[in-house]
Amino acid sequence: MSRYREHPEAIRALVEDRRVHRDVYLSEELFAPEQERFFARTWLFAGHASEVPRAGDYRTLELAGRPLVMVRQADGALRVFYNRCAHKGSQLVSDERGNAGKFFRCPYHAWTYKLDGAPLALPLKSGYENTGLAQCESGRGLSPVAGLAVYRDFVFVRLSPQGPSFEDYFGGVLHAIDNMVDRSPEGRLTVAGGVLRNIVHCNWKMYLENINDTVHPMSTHESTTAAAEGLWAGITAAEPEAAKPMAMEQILPFGAGYDFFDRMGGRVYPNGHSVLGIHFSIHSNYAQLPGYEAAMRAAHGEERATEILQRSPQNSVLFPSLSVKGSPQAIRVIRPLAADRTLIEAWSFRAEGAPELLLERSMNYNRLVFSPMSVVAHDDVHLFESMQKGLRGEGNEWVSLHRDFDPAELAQGTAETNGTNELLMRNQFRAWAKFMGDQEEGA
Repeated sequence: MSRYREHPEAIRALVEDRRVHRDVYLSEELFAPEQERFFARTWLFAGHASEVPRAGDYRTLELAGRPLVMVRQADGALRVFYNRCAHKGSQLVSDERGNAGKFFRCPYHAWTYKLDGAPLALPLKSGYENTGLAQCESGRGLSPVAGLAVYRDFVFVRLSPQGPSFEDYFGGVLHAIDNMVDRSPEGRLTVAGGVLRNIVHCNWKMYLENINDTVHPMSTHESTTAAAEGLWAGITAAEPEAAKPMAMEQILPFGAGYDFFDRMGGRVYPNGHSVLGIHFSIHSNYAQLPGYEAAMRAAHGEERATEILQRSPQNSVLFPSLSVKGSPQAIRVIRPLAADRTLIEAWSFRAEGAPELLLERSMNYNRLVFSPMSVVAHDDVHLFESMQKGLRGEGNEWVSLHRDFDPAELAQGTAETNGTNELLMRNQFRAWAKFMGDQEEGA
């Protein structure tokens, strides 16, 4: 008998005010209900509109264990369907991306569908007359996802008909996407280069917690920053006026110190979302690129351009599937595969109308910091997998989230705090527990 599937009260008990039970990371029994109660009822990042620019362009993906296909319509709209034929269930397309032309054709029995999912044709049609096919699900065409929202070309889906609206779910944290997109003088981003993918042998929550953990860089990345500091010291000793290379600019701030990370501040929103670095961040002192400020002022005006460029949050989490870095024009996508396996994707974007050096900065950051072979992510991944193993040990079944806990936070929605406060992590778990423990609306 499962301890959790039919017992939402047992799930709620795993998350206390200032600590969580180790089962939130370890329990395989939790993974299936987590897909149904949590991931299916929240809004998940599905892709970017620039991936499918032409009519018939499609991209396949999997969310919460469901195969999906995102396709561009003839009228320019986007649709997301379950990637399964209405006949026998075969996936319509197996390639990651391509162009379907004017219709999808199932490879099994050649049933075909228009790009909008409507049935188009099937072999031996007379054999289905007066059988009731047209009145049942199999005769109605492809099944769309329950909820679809496109915000500034970022595509989100909700798989379940139950759950909050897009606007209610994300609220004010959508400004993080605005800041990223508005860094383009044209107000438009396009996905650039390949996606860096890495399967980490840990629970997905560990990765999202770490995105908001500002206490770990000084110890976890100590060897990386020490090497960078030594190299930079050697460069400046030989050439005191040397310009700081892009790699140094991106790595050195990881060793900025506890006070720096505490003063950067953070903000939490309802439903687990957060912004870390509301005052400044490790990206704040990047060198300005030639011609970029002028292009931004010309596009947005002096005041708005200044506002956009001065905001450089460290990490913005659109819980539970997306982390946005506006200044480096990069995102991370979190895809749980099992209780102890998580797929992490790192994407780079071209800010249309901006200098090519901005794209170079984005791609360089992804290689240096997010790539599985990078000098930064390697440290984190090692410790994620170490924690996943260590939590199996007996003696202490709880994980501490005590730092800077204040009982007043339990009644707050949106709130600001210091940058090393574990409120950002507690906020994620409270949202998770709310959805997991609610068998009705999940909102």
